[in-house]
Order: sequence, then C-alpha cells, then structure tokens
Amino acid sequence: MFIIDAVKALVLGIVEGFTEFLPVSSTGHLLLLGHFLGFESKGKTFEVLVQLGAILAILMVYFWKLIAIVTALPRDRKTQMFVVGLLVAFLPAMVIGGIAGSYIKSVLFDPRIVCTTLIAGGLILLAVDEMQMETRYTDIMEYPLPMCLKIGLFQCLAMVPGVSRSGATIVGSMFLGADKRSAAEFSFFLAMPTMAGAFAYDLLKNYKILAFNDVALIIIGFIAAFFSALFVVRGFLQFVSSHGFKWFAWWRIVVGILGWAGILLLKPVVS
Repeated sequence: MFIIDAVKALVLGIVEGFTEFLPVSSTGHLLLLGHFLGFESKGKTFEVLVQLGAILAILMVYFWKLIAIVTALPRDRKTQMFVVGLLVAFLPAMVIGGIAGSYIKSVLFDPRIVCTTLIAGGLILLAVDEMQMETRYTDIMEYPLPMCLKIGLFQCLAMVPGVSRSGATIVGSMFLGADKRSAAEFSFFLAMPTMAGAFAYDLLKNYKILAFNDVALIIIGFIAAFFSALFVVRGFLQFVSSHGFKWFAWWRIVVGILGWAGILLLKPVVS
C-alpha cells in the first residue's frame, strides 16, 4: 500500500514542480490528479507542504541575485524599496490566508471548483494575451509600493484553487503597467515569502496529525517537485517573453474540460 502511495506522491510532486510557476494552478492540478488517483492527505497538508521543493528550486535559480540583494540592502535605496515592496505585496495573502485558511481547505478544495476556475482562468488568459496594454515598468526594482500592494491583492484571488497564484500576479502586474517578463519575475520573487509562509503555517498547524508515512510521502513529493520546478523556472521567463500566455490558457481550458468529464463519468480510484 505504501509503495502505491509513494508512486502517487512522486507523480504529484513532479506535477507540482512543473506547474507551480506556470499560470495554470499547481494546487488545482494536484487536487484534480489526487482526486482521480484516490490520493487523500491528512488535512490536505501534502498539497501545501510539497511546495517546499518548488521554493528551494526558485531559491537556487535566484541564489546569486538574492545574495546581491542582501549585500546591497543596507546601503542601496532602490534595493530597500524593492524588499519593502515584496513585503507589502505579501501582506494581503498573509492576513487573508491566516483568517480564511481553514475555510479555503474545507470548502474550496473541491475538484468541481477547480475545473470551473481552470476554464474561466484560461479564457481570461486568452483575452489578456490579445490586449495591447501600456507598459510603464520593465524592471521589478522600480515597481512602486501602491502597485506592489495591488499585485498582492491580485495574488489573493489564487486562494481559490484553480485560479493560479502565478497567473493572478502576472496578469495583475500587467494590468498595472508591467511588461510580461518583469511581471513573471516579480511573481517568482513574491512566491518565496508567500509559499514559505504557507508552508510554515500549515506545518505548524498540522504537524501533530502527520504519521511517519505521511512525512515520507511529503519528502518524496518535495524532492520530485524540486527537480521538476528547477527545470521549469530556468526557461519560463524566456518562453513567456517570446510566446505569451496562449499555450497556458488552452492547457487550462483542456484540463478543466477533461476534469469535468472525468468527474461526471468516472469514479476516483480508491486507495
């Protein structure tokens, strides 16, 4: 039984890493795939804690840039404002997640909601990809604080599974005047405190209910997520700059439609 669950955790971890930084909703994919594989984690902790792998992947990719930021922080005003802007953008998710986290998990972690939001988000991405938006910001170090706060509010939309954290922040940034590349890069940086905060909060809240097998499955998923996220992060910025979001939009729509078909026609696998 554990071997079967371990294989499922491996598959889910790979999917988490591949989808975490794409505008397709990693949580939505995990919930859908877990539903049809019959994978059920205690308190829905696996879906949150496995994100640690993706966090470490983004930290590795941006390691030297983060070192440069830390080094410049005490003396460079521009760097100081960038760090403050990230904290401002993170604040809404911290507050709303702390207040509504239990409700979100118990009510919104529903495959039907995921399928619906995947399709709706795909249609929105298709529309956004065709829009001619005014670009005022191409450097994430120059985002003003009010803009960072608004991006943080956009990020809160992703608390509904299927919306996509990266999709919400990228689209929100573009509406506020950012170009596609810098919007995606800011989304990467904002993911660090957001995902780390969600990981710490969920672990602190649920560690007592986790058995040895639960921890082992999370570790398997975490390692798989790390390597698959590492692969995606390295090429995503260039891909978005060259091709936009239409491929991700159609991906979301197809997955959402297939998910609805599966919910209506199939029964989930029983572990």
